[in-house]
Amino acid sequence: MYAHVVWFDQPRTATELAAVDFANANRIEPAVAGVPGLLDFYELRRADGSGIVIGVAETEEALHAVREAILATELLPGEDPALLPGPDRVEICPVLTHRDRAAIYARAAVS
Repeated sequence: MYAHVVWFDQPRTATELAAVDFANANRIEPAVAGVPGLLDFYELRRADGSGIVIGVAETEEALHAVREAILATELLPGEDPALLPGPDRVEICPVLTHRDRAAIYARAAVS
């Protein structure tokens, strides 16, 4: 597995976050929904609007396909590119350890 870590270091206003949430729900999530190998993603957001998005995929190539799918989308009517600044940093890392918590709890229940 591989993880795609995307940092948004700068604070974002409520207006910017509303634009990001709209783009995620209406343009980005539909675009990546059909990308083979994408397992899951998590968005971590601080009170000031800065945060991190972590995507997890079966292969590094799947993460590149996710990026390509996002970049291939066109802004929807009403979307303002000024409210959608790109990330400050992006990194792809191999996932060295994964603990399936459900499996751990199931084994503990049997013991």
